[in-house]
Parts: sequence; C-alpha cells; structure tokens
Amino acid sequence: MDLQAEETSRKRSTDAVTLLTVYLFLLMAIPSPLEFAPLGGAGGPQNIFAVVLFVGYLVTLVVPPLALDRGRQPIRVAAVIFACATIAAYISANRRVLPSLEQNGADRGVILIMGWLGVMLVAADGIPSMERLKTFLRRVILGATALSVLAIIQFFTGLNASNYIQIPGLTTTVAFTDLLTRNNLNRPSATATDPIELACVLAICLPIALHWARFAPPGQAKRRWLQVALIGIALPMTISRTGIIALVVIALVLLPVWPTKERRIAYGVIAVGVVGMYATIPGLIGEFRSLFGEVGTDTSSLSRTDAFSSAVPFVSQHPWFGRGFGTFLPATYFFTDDQYLLSLIEIGFIGLLTLIGLFVTGWMCARNARRLSTDPETRHLAQCLAATVAVPAVAWATFDATSFPMAASLTFLMLGCVGALWRLVRVPSPDISDTAPIPVIRDPIATR
Repeated sequence: MDLQAEETSRKRSTDAVTLLTVYLFLLMAIPSPLEFAPLGGAGGPQNIFAVVLFVGYLVTLVVPPLALDRGRQPIRVAAVIFACATIAAYISANRRVLPSLEQNGADRGVILIMGWLGVMLVAADGIPSMERLKTFLRRVILGATALSVLAIIQFFTGLNASNYIQIPGLTTTVAFTDLLTRNNLNRPSATATDPIELACVLAICLPIALHWARFAPPGQAKRRWLQVALIGIALPMTISRTGIIALVVIALVLLPVWPTKERRIAYGVIAVGVVGMYATIPGLIGEFRSLFGEVGTDTSSLSRTDAFSSAVPFVSQHPWFGRGFGTFLPATYFFTDDQYLLSLIEIGFIGLLTLIGLFVTGWMCARNARRLSTDPETRHLAQCLAATVAVPAVAWATFDATSFPMAASLTFLMLGCVGALWRLVRVPSPDISDTAPIPVIRDPIATR
C-alpha cells in the first residue's frame, strides 16, 4: 500500500474515532437533563455535537479529499430511508396549523434526527480499520463501566450525583430530583434520565463487554471480566422489567454460539449471581417476582395496554405519515411507554416500517459479517453487535425510547458500528504486487 495513502487513511481513522469518542463522552459523562436551553430537548451537548458531525458528513460528500467510504452500505441506505420518512412526516404535519408547543416539538425532532444520522453515518462510513473500530468499542465499554460504578453507588447510598454537576451554559427544564425508589429500594439512573433508560444503555453495552472479556489478551482478562461484572450487577439494580427482558435477549442471541463448556459456565454464573443477589439484597429478587407476576394487573402494565386503545383515534387521523415526529407530547396527550406505538402515531405506518427496517438491516448486516468472516474473534464480535441491535429492537417496545437521549443516541451509534464492521469484513485483501496509491485497508486479524 502506498505510504501516502496509508498516512491519509490513518489520519482519517483517527479523526473519525476521536470525534465519535468526544460524542460518547458528552453522551455518557454529562447528565442527560442538562441542555442548552434555547434548543430545549434537542439542546443536549451530545446532540449539538452530533449535528456538527452531520454537517461535516455532508461536507465530505462535496469535497473529494475529505470523502469517507462511498461503497455499498446497507446501514446508510436504511438510515436515509428512515430520515426521508421522518421528513415526510414533518412536511405532512406542517400542512395544518400546529399549536406552538407541537411546532417546537416537530422542529426539535428534525434536529434530533440530524444528530442521530450524523453519528450513525460517521461511524458506518468513517471508521476505516478493524483496529480502530475495536478501539472505539472498548471506549464504549469504559463509559458503560463508569455508569455502572456510579449506579451501584447510587443504589446503596441513595445519592444522586447529577445534583452536583454544574456546567456553564447548560440548564435543565426539569428539576433534578432524588432517586426513584420501589419498595424502599433505590433505582439508580447514573447520568441517564431514568432507570429504564440506564437499563437499556447497560444492556446494549453488555454484549460488547462480554466479547472483550472472552478474547482478552494475557494480563487483561481480570480487568475485562470485572467490567462485565460491574455492568451485570448494575443492570438489575435499576429494578426494571426492560433490563431483565434485555438480559434474556442477550442470552438468546449469544449463548447458542458459545461452546458447550462456556454455556455451562455461564448458566452457573447466572445461578450464583441470583443467589448472591438474594443473599445481599433480599428484597430485589422478590421485587422482580412481583414485577413480572403482576403483569396485566399493575398500574404500569395497564397504562401501557390502555395506551393502545387511546392511540386509535390519533392513528386513524394520520395513518400514513403520522402527526409529525416529536409532536405527540405526553403533557398534552398521554404516555405511550412504547416507542413503536409512539412512532405509529408520530410518523405513521410508513415511518414505523422504516424504523423496523433499520433494526432489521442492522441485524442482517451483523449476521452477514459473521458469516463472511473466518476469524473466530471477528465472528464473535459480529454476533455481539447483532445482540446490541436486538436489545433496543425489543426494549423499545417497553418505553418511549426517542424521548430518552442516551438510549436513543447509543442505539443509532451502535447501528453505525454494525455498518462499519460489515464494511470492513468485506474489504478484500490488497494484491502485494499492486503499487498504485489506492487506500486499501488490510484487516490485521483476518490476515493472521
């Protein structure tokens, strides 16, 4: 490979991963309720930075020296189709006079979509090597580990550290409160908006943490398994059905591809974990038993089922393109607690199909990357990324995810990483006799 092309590729990969790392820090380190007040719900620092990434991505389309990968990319296609459906819903909504709050919500929704597209496309097209992708995913797990430590501290102390984080220029339209509790058990949220959101975030990250632990180099295994343990301990402390459902999804996706010996070890670890949790926090297991035993009769599940019948008039008014993304305000109408139902109301049947298509595309790309690779580590990474797609695809049915910035943003970011892996697995090995300055990236793992 030409040295100049190699240097260009190296700089480009550093830029993409570094920018995404900055975004990840803003997403996880700054409490979600803090935002730039003039932009309201779209004014989170991470979203402002994501919109900058989106604009930068558009610039690369018209400036050839800055061009990112322009080869075949299913994630890019699915993302553009989803964005077009959302814009169509915005145009459809503005054919009528909207109340000022709903108009602001629609405008805010466009900004959010731009940010999510930005991080997804920069990740899918801008991470140019397998090593750089792995570097970024390790940073994701570092962030998830930090959230887990904070959540564990919150669970045992009841201290909400977000109350003490002050950042100049950022305010919150919703006052910070003490931690939520359930039967005298603290429900930590770390820097997320809600315990349910934290449960979804940790569940998205857990498969990647398991991957790094299973393929840890000598001397790092203990540290990486500690990361898995911290995430695995913090997740049930949210006392959320979403978290338990997500754990089941992870098990269904990952355990079948593990060797029999490792599956048995995993079952044993789960059993020990449940017993240990019962011994140290007796009320926690009983609370989960009540949560799932009362499904269909408790207030939480009844409000979710009632939302379906309440949504029928709104869906029938605008069935194809919906009322407009971000316009169905809970304070004005009601909570759906189901992102798919909310999407049906806001972006219609067409928009909902494109959203489902985005998840299906991510799943298929991850599974296809697994089939294409012959390297065991890369194949397992692909399966773990498939799990990171399956978790939100299921969990989004349990809460209105796009109203929670950390969970929604991480979902789109991981879809972008799936696209990057799919593209990198398909990159052919360069011909050593070819000296033309073509920036071909060799996969260091596949060529071992």
